[in-house]
Amino acid sequence: MVVDHSGSNSPDTKFNNGRVKNQETIDLKIKSGTLDRYDKKLDAVENGSYPPTKEVADFEQAIELTGYGKFHYLLLVVCGFVSTSEEMDVICMSFILPSAQCDLKLNTSSKGWLNSIIFIGMMAGAYIWGSLADALGRRKVLIVISFMNALCIVASTFAQSYGVFMFFRFLNGAALGGSGPVIWSYFAEFQPKNKRGSMLSSMAAFWTLGNLFVASLAWIIIPQDIGYRSPTFLYNSWRIFLAICSIPSVLVAVFLFFLPESPKFLLTRNDHKKALEVFKQIYATNTGNDPEMYPVKSLVTKSNAIEHDTKKTTSFKSMTEEVAHNTKMIFMQPILKYTWISIVINLSFHIGYYGLMMWFPELFNRFDEYARAHNGSEQALVCEVTEFVVKTGSHSHVDLCSDKIESGVFLESFITVAAAIPSNIFAVLGMDTLGRKFFLVFSTMASGICAVGLSLITSKRQNLIVSAIFSSAISCGNAALDCLITEIFPTNLRATGMAISMVAARLGGIIGNIVIAALLDLYCPLPTYIVAVLLIGGGLLCLLLPNTTREPLT
Repeated sequence: MVVDHSGSNSPDTKFNNGRVKNQETIDLKIKSGTLDRYDKKLDAVENGSYPPTKEVADFEQAIELTGYGKFHYLLLVVCGFVSTSEEMDVICMSFILPSAQCDLKLNTSSKGWLNSIIFIGMMAGAYIWGSLADALGRRKVLIVISFMNALCIVASTFAQSYGVFMFFRFLNGAALGGSGPVIWSYFAEFQPKNKRGSMLSSMAAFWTLGNLFVASLAWIIIPQDIGYRSPTFLYNSWRIFLAICSIPSVLVAVFLFFLPESPKFLLTRNDHKKALEVFKQIYATNTGNDPEMYPVKSLVTKSNAIEHDTKKTTSFKSMTEEVAHNTKMIFMQPILKYTWISIVINLSFHIGYYGLMMWFPELFNRFDEYARAHNGSEQALVCEVTEFVVKTGSHSHVDLCSDKIESGVFLESFITVAAAIPSNIFAVLGMDTLGRKFFLVFSTMASGICAVGLSLITSKRQNLIVSAIFSSAISCGNAALDCLITEIFPTNLRATGMAISMVAARLGGIIGNIVIAALLDLYCPLPTYIVAVLLIGGGLLCLLLPNTTREPLT
């Protein structure tokens, strides 16, 4: 091979057939310890895998050039387990209530409040944590939330009275309230536009995974006669079950230490240097190449980006001023319309979702009690079953309290949440083609019809079938709603906008649990019709929002 020593400025002065030009360069690389990295670059040039040069790029171009691979799937697992943890902490109460009713002396009304207290805490926490995430960063906030959440769950297992247990569940909710809006913003801000819908739907599927974990753990642990008992202290199976539910929160807090801050967030803070380092890290993880081989050398933001001082303003005054400013912007044009629509949709959707989903195990238990009392031979409408349980069954007097739950109840609950798996797969495959609005309207229509159907069932089997269809239908709608609401807010306001939407969602959970609990015993079957109207109406309202499918994040 001929080596050119002419000193020309042409590309051949650096490379000739993929080899180093002269010995001086080799010696320099050996002395600096970077020869291996240099050889990798030469190999990449030879085999054609060296990335095309694009010195300046905006976010969408920069994230595309990182490739799509190992980093994004690792991020999906970690962020997905944040969603799993959140759903486990919320839905676990539906399995605990039948078991804890004797320990904590619960009736239908106190069960409704116990289901709802976590949502009250989440309402308070969602706005605070979401606003802090827009001011301080997504990753830091998520780590604090996860550790605080695990601590509150474990503390609640030692509560021996209804009031103390309620207090810790409120604190649990206050910690948990931030995970929803922050994790969705964080995850979305690593996704290229052509992958965002399917990946957000994949993350939503982890909610179903959380439901399956809870149902499985409850089935295995709660029926067991395990724990510690003394005249003054009780730590039985449902408390052990609740403590185990805190483990995912600890794990995700640890995993988040090893992930970077959102590059989209860093760009909105004008911290282009750190954003570029994040892109290099993503590129290196996805491709296996050296980070310096990443082709982008500088980043630009869109002309309408919000400018921030590159110096960190970490004082309490600066932080609160920014939180107040972000909140004000959410309720100003042109964002105001989207804010109010997202509030109404989340409120109506979650009244239906939590109003029925968290009461399914209780309904299964009531049908089981009715069947035992009538030797399994008599069919009855859900309202007749409820009347029997309240007036003459286990809810009629505190002395009749029974925490015995047949294993069939856990099996039916498991089948109900497992029914959401096919619809989640459908959502992942179709979210970027059929679109967010299609899934949301289809889901709310189908689940609304199922809500009406619950008032017409006359047996445990029919109850299981309708509940499973409801769970499947509303699950893909939940994925679509999370995608849509995440995408309609601009980056600098995304976590705050998501937080306010989540406040509405948690308010829906509170109303759903308390109102459904009261009406179920007093005015059955009115709650099923209310849920149907709210679900269908809220779903149709999404048609007023812009189409965000395959569109860049603003």
